[in-house]
Amino acid sequence: MKTTRSNISAAARLSVAPMMDWTDRHCRFFHRQISRDALLYTEMVTAPAVIHGDRERLLGFDAAEHPVALQLGGSEPAELAEATRVAADFGYDEINLNVGCPSDRVQSGCFGAVLMERPGLVADCVAAMIAASPVEVTVKCRIGIDDQVPEEVLPDFLARVSSAGVTRVAIHARKAWLKGLSPKENRDIPPLDYPLVQRMKAAFPHLHISVNGGITGLKQAEGFLADGLDGVMVGRAAYHEPYEVLGRADAVIFGGPEGPDRFEVIDRMRPYIARHIATGGRLHQIPRHMLGLFHGQPGARHWRRILSERANRPGAGLEVIEAALEPVRAEAA
Repeated sequence: MKTTRSNISAAARLSVAPMMDWTDRHCRFFHRQISRDALLYTEMVTAPAVIHGDRERLLGFDAAEHPVALQLGGSEPAELAEATRVAADFGYDEINLNVGCPSDRVQSGCFGAVLMERPGLVADCVAAMIAASPVEVTVKCRIGIDDQVPEEVLPDFLARVSSAGVTRVAIHARKAWLKGLSPKENRDIPPLDYPLVQRMKAAFPHLHISVNGGITGLKQAEGFLADGLDGVMVGRAAYHEPYEVLGRADAVIFGGPEGPDRFEVIDRMRPYIARHIATGGRLHQIPRHMLGLFHGQPGARHWRRILSERANRPGAGLEVIEAALEPVRAEAA
């Protein structure tokens, strides 16, 4: 069931960040079995790939993933508008423009974080996307890049995209150093500036602003929400420790009932895994995202080891999941 614009803003109180090679459709389906309410993002897909590529492979998703947002990469307004139309037809609840990724590949294509230097072009891009989209268009950005002064460039950037019609922005609270740091280093080395993001909320009270970067769990997320930010976007912590971040999110962040326990999550995943294998998929494509489910629990090391060693074997099926669960159940007994 699709999500309304007001409901997706509410879902953005807690979201799982777009992460290349990680937040594919299997990862998102798994995360949805843990949290009913959190907003889930796809990996970034470039606008030319959407227009010219295998759309079902790139954009297809299970209806159970709602609320779900597609992140697009690009810098050509007409291309982004066409890709947005295509994506909206697939049923996404939100289309997000990537203005934060620092990878060399992204820079060479003139999209991602390098666009922080071209706020006017970003405004043109989102205006074209909004004109083409029946669903909300949002932006994910950095606080600046390289030698930019974030206190100067970020307010100007937000003013421009806001004037173009954007009402919701996720801000990674680090600069991106495009000269001298690798994408991996850009996730850790530039210092976090959460107070700047909070000042942006005060300066742009009409914008729904989510903070991203270095967030480790629900307690920290609660603190940001209590301090007046509208949302919190969690990346690596949600992937490596999914139950710690999402398992209590529906109750703690959204005020709903507690989510399922870890074993119930496995129960929910079995039919999905069975369908995937029956239609020609390989087992390892799904449980690679589930390695952290029992993080911090007795038997977690055995769970990870068995899945890692056996899921990629030819003909592997649900029996591998059951074998990996045995030591966890034994420890829990």
